[in-house]
Amino acid sequence: MHAPLTPPVRQFGAVNWRGFWTLYVREVHRFLKVSMQTVFAPVVTTLIFLAVFLMGMNGQGRIVGGIPFLQFLAPGLVMMAVTQNAFANTTSSIMIGKMQGNIVDLLMPPLSAWELTFAFALGGMTRGLLVGVVVTITMAFFVPVHMADPLAALFFMCAAALLLALLGVIGGVWAEKFDHLAVITNFIVTPLSFLSGTFYSIEQLPPIGLHVALCNPFFYMIDGFRYGITGVAEASVWVGAIYLVIINAVLLTVCYLMFARGYKLKA
Repeated sequence: MHAPLTPPVRQFGAVNWRGFWTLYVREVHRFLKVSMQTVFAPVVTTLIFLAVFLMGMNGQGRIVGGIPFLQFLAPGLVMMAVTQNAFANTTSSIMIGKMQGNIVDLLMPPLSAWELTFAFALGGMTRGLLVGVVVTITMAFFVPVHMADPLAALFFMCAAALLLALLGVIGGVWAEKFDHLAVITNFIVTPLSFLSGTFYSIEQLPPIGLHVALCNPFFYMIDGFRYGITGVAEASVWVGAIYLVIINAVLLTVCYLMFARGYKLKA
């Protein structure tokens, strides 16, 4: 009699790259299957915003921050599309999993909390960056786009997409129903977006409003990306970059702790 054969135990190194890549690809395929809704619809929305401000606020004749208003406005609209879609990708993925009751399956595969965090975050970041690139290319047909500092533009777009993807992970794990996500969107994401200097120069604000704006991470996302496109910034680009790196590090840690403890994921 031969001893029964037992399946070999798979060995992983410090990182389960196969599992991490599989989850990341799943997140990307998930939004690409409905690309008309997730990638191209934001282009239409952004162009409508551009047209409204062009016609309603005499956009062609205004100078804001030392540059034509449309060139001032365009980077902010692009960044809004990036952040909204990065946030929507991670929140919807996690919430749908919770509603369907299969989110607990994420805790069963040999994936660490860091691998789960980065897979979800990079999936949302990918959607945000893809939308940003498509919106930028499309907007270039209507607004002059000159890359004054491509590396700065790329950094701030990546930092913004990562920040909102991580915030989406936190919101998706914390929320128990879609109404809870609406609270985050309506009381955190939307106010910070619209009060970030997207449509106006913060130099026009009173002293208190100026100090509040300088604490808003969305302002540094847009200001840094605007600097990368136009070469003009209202605040220190380096301060903005460091500020965003710190916030992303904090959000990464929070996401890790949530997955590590199975917060609102374990039955």
